[in-house]
Amino acid sequence: MNEKSRTFAKADGTEHASSGKIGVLLVNLGTPDDTDYWSVRRYLKEFLSDRRVIEVHRLLWWPILNGVILTTRPSKSGEAYRSIWNEELDESPLRTITRAQGEKVADSLGHRKEIVVDWAMRYGSPSIASRVEALTNAGCDRLLVFPLYPQYAAATTATVNDTVFDKLKTMRAQPALRTVPPYPTDPIYIEALADSITAHLATLDFEPEVILASFHGLPKSYVDKGDPYQRQCEETTEALREALGPLGDKLKLTFQSRFGRAEWLQPYTDKTVEALARDGVKRIVVLTPGFAADCVETLEEISGEAKEIFLGNGGERFSFVPCLNDSEAGIAVLVHIIERELKGWIS
Repeated sequence: MNEKSRTFAKADGTEHASSGKIGVLLVNLGTPDDTDYWSVRRYLKEFLSDRRVIEVHRLLWWPILNGVILTTRPSKSGEAYRSIWNEELDESPLRTITRAQGEKVADSLGHRKEIVVDWAMRYGSPSIASRVEALTNAGCDRLLVFPLYPQYAAATTATVNDTVFDKLKTMRAQPALRTVPPYPTDPIYIEALADSITAHLATLDFEPEVILASFHGLPKSYVDKGDPYQRQCEETTEALREALGPLGDKLKLTFQSRFGRAEWLQPYTDKTVEALARDGVKRIVVLTPGFAADCVETLEEISGEAKEIFLGNGGERFSFVPCLNDSEAGIAVLVHIIERELKGWIS
């Protein structure tokens, strides 16, 4: 399916259809359109200009962003994206997987003719505004927005919702709106994660001494201000530990992807991996339960960089458990959450 025909239930935005339909919009973080300097720079500028992501005062942040970060970081980030780029489709894995998730969710909900499924990115393309417009043009007078983050953070879930609200503020005829809440301990989600771990371990020729659940990091100050993200990551880890039974004793929580000089949530994934190796741990497995789809943070930072750190400090065997992605179990989680949230809108 090419980009022009990328929607899954006639949400092409070209003509107004009869009302009465329900739009389901899956939203992930975003991706640059290419790996060159200017494509990555445009993406980073949109991302790092978001006040939900960077809460530093504009007078302090703007010179740093435009004078330093957007000059130097695009080249480094471009290299990271190139290392995991989907060359066949000339796009990032995140775009490939999110599109596939949209298609498969639409197929799973295909028996409900009133539901129209689409997908968008918070940063980059396809934009949230363009897909909200396409869904309403397809006849959707009700809209369920699904930020693809099991754990809530203002820098992820809230900024998706903000962007939807901003689009609705420009519309005279607004659809009724629902947003999917976080689901850190949902039993279907936890079971899918546990099954993915055990299935992955069955493919290995070694038994891990430690299993790390690595979540995307967040500045500690955001949590201090009331963000529930850390608590929800801990809840997910504890629920997963229980679901794994005796294997759960090996599960440890860490946080990755810190940026800048401020203190972020700890323990840090990279420092933990290094310390484990130096302490004599030889075999580890890492999964990333907070990501609905593999992306540069999982494929390059964990499967690549964290592996190098572990092996470079005395570790011997390292394996990465892929995200749920568009697997049968992953799609079952998404469909389960959608059907749960649409109660009252569908019979």
